[in-house]
Amino acid sequence: MKMKGADILINCLTEQGVDTIFGYPGGAVLDIYDALYRNGKINHILTAHEQGAAHAADGYARVTGKVGVCFATSGPGATNLVTGIATAYMDSIPLVAVTGNVGLNNLGRDSFQEVDIAGITMPITKHNFIVKDVAELADVVRRAFYIAGSGRKGPVLIDVLKNVQTAEYDYEPAKPVPLKPLETPQGKIKAAAEIINASKKPLLMIGGGAAASDATVPLIKLAKKLNSPVTYTLMGKGVIPDSDENNLGMLGMHGTVAAAKALIESDCIVALGTRFSDRVALNRKLFANGKKVIHVDIDNAEFNKNVPVSLTVLADVSACAEGLCKLVESKKKWFDCGIYAAQPTDSENCRAYEILRAAAVEAPENSPLITDVGQHQMWAAQIYPLNSPRRFCTSGGLGTMGYGMGAAIGAAFGSGKPCVLVTGDGCFNMNLNELSTAVTEGVPLVILLMNNGVLGMVRQWQKIFYSGRFSQTTLKKKTDYIKFAESFGAKGILLDKNDDVKEKLEEAFGYAVKNCSPVLVDCRISGDDNVLPMIKPGAAYETQLRKMED
Repeated sequence: MKMKGADILINCLTEQGVDTIFGYPGGAVLDIYDALYRNGKINHILTAHEQGAAHAADGYARVTGKVGVCFATSGPGATNLVTGIATAYMDSIPLVAVTGNVGLNNLGRDSFQEVDIAGITMPITKHNFIVKDVAELADVVRRAFYIAGSGRKGPVLIDVLKNVQTAEYDYEPAKPVPLKPLETPQGKIKAAAEIINASKKPLLMIGGGAAASDATVPLIKLAKKLNSPVTYTLMGKGVIPDSDENNLGMLGMHGTVAAAKALIESDCIVALGTRFSDRVALNRKLFANGKKVIHVDIDNAEFNKNVPVSLTVLADVSACAEGLCKLVESKKKWFDCGIYAAQPTDSENCRAYEILRAAAVEAPENSPLITDVGQHQMWAAQIYPLNSPRRFCTSGGLGTMGYGMGAAIGAAFGSGKPCVLVTGDGCFNMNLNELSTAVTEGVPLVILLMNNGVLGMVRQWQKIFYSGRFSQTTLKKKTDYIKFAESFGAKGILLDKNDDVKEKLEEAFGYAVKNCSPVLVDCRISGDDNVLPMIKPGAAYETQLRKMED
């Protein structure tokens, strides 16, 4: 059956099971949007900005496990996607970005709104394509989805020239190619089990790869059989329920004292789906020095890149955990939950903790938690309990301020649940335009705006490492966030008294759920509240533990 390239594109998306697209139209994608209109099978969310569309596709992918999709026009539309694509790349999130471009005759002539978006995004995509011939289009789309969703997941960009969108070609429907699972290396798993069995104090360290692998069930089983403590990186939050008695909380620069203690005292670290980033390993030369380290990952490029290890296992985390469960021996619990329990932080010294604890109680069950980047991100990771996988969206690798609003919209559509967004006044100002999208689309979203009038995390570093020279970290915004929210059609609530926390949050969640509408809670906190514990960059866990305990 002959059809235009734009129609082939949309039909290929429906083949791949795409039900939602986030985007913004423009001249170079008019034919694609016309085909989308005529197709009528895919829900399109019109964001306020292309960056919001990319973050929304990212949030959708994180909560569903499916490939997120976003559209943008050529030139500035395409370049506005770059930060969102880079965010997905750093966190290994499956995403397909479709951009339009000028026709083949105008390519390379500095035509209106022409950019080499494939060249621009080459370092931040798993792969990208420039489609110049309509005969290649269907195959490219199918390959893009396979690449994005297989192995170590990540973003793929398809740049479709204008002439390809209008040219006709034969379209033959096809079913998605099943993802080929990575072969489980039984010999390596047996070797890993032997190291674990020979150890006395094994520790499971869980990263974002475990989340991508949907490894919750086998990892819980493995931890129970070993009676071992479990800790996670920021990207691994939610894989093991925070309520699990073996879970000691987050590891790293702002991790729990309990996790740091367990790391120091363990003799065998089983790292599953983590890349040992600088915020986790800290001093890479001294991290796990003298311990056995087993590194399980789906990407062999990560092995021995940051931390030297005893054994590498190239495998899907879920399959590896299942294999280990059959081979490891049961052990006595070597850590005392009473001693190692994550220390509750005194809310008198940080109102944000009290607000986050209360929000976790008031939020509907299994509501996704989305954060922006900074102090509020770490507070949420430390204190907000998550007991289900695929319910945490945050920019871990790139640390993208302004990520939250778009991601929350995508997470809401992907999960079908009300969402909680924890943001700061610095981050919120970067993409607050997407509040208009949330209102228009009827997104049940509670925005906890931690309003301290400063760029909190940067200011904290200036306080500690720059002798309190606060250069350009005091915001001095005169914004009335309540009026702002109301002007966009959302509800605004001021929370400036400790005694009002429960009542105000009950009101916020009640309104958001009942009216399918976003609610912005302006949470007034002190600019002097810090994220603690904090280990100095490049320091060793052993030398900093006493300071963390203090």
